[in-house]
Amino acid sequence: MPAIAPEGRRSRMAQPDIVFARIDNRLVHGQVGAAWVGSIPTCNLIVVANDAAAADPVQQSLMKLTADAAGVGIRFFTIQKTINVIGKASARQHIFIVTKTPADMRKLVEGGVPIKEVNIGNMHASGDKRVFHDQHVYVDDQDLADLKAIQDYGTKVYIQLNPTGRKIEDLGL
Repeated sequence: MPAIAPEGRRSRMAQPDIVFARIDNRLVHGQVGAAWVGSIPTCNLIVVANDAAAADPVQQSLMKLTADAAGVGIRFFTIQKTINVIGKASARQHIFIVTKTPADMRKLVEGGVPIKEVNIGNMHASGDKRVFHDQHVYVDDQDLADLKAIQDYGTKVYIQLNPTGRKIEDLGL
């Protein structure tokens, strides 16, 4: 079934098998590789959707080490390239998408990427950010607006720092 935007527009994107989507300021790191990928047995590809990481070979090489250790492939795409190519994914690809910020995840959802659920992981403290339901999740007003917009598209949004940790589903967005 094609995704339906709030205004009633239907996405023309093919339906890739997105098995997990996460917002995590650290993108791909040990916890993602060891814990999250391990908890999703079908996952065989991580897509890092981040403009800066897509242009940074040093950052990519570090994240690739984690993906290799987890036994999965990894791709580094800009936000726009992710939107453009995700519909061309092979049926054999079971995709874990990770973005650094709620704004990036919002762009994916608004761009028609068929994400059913978004897991919020670590979001670091900085500037005027404040704790949001968990000591490892800090948001500002724009982050909250982006998370609400994602939810308004019909995508479930929840906080869960690790697969065995507490899951906070009622975020009051």
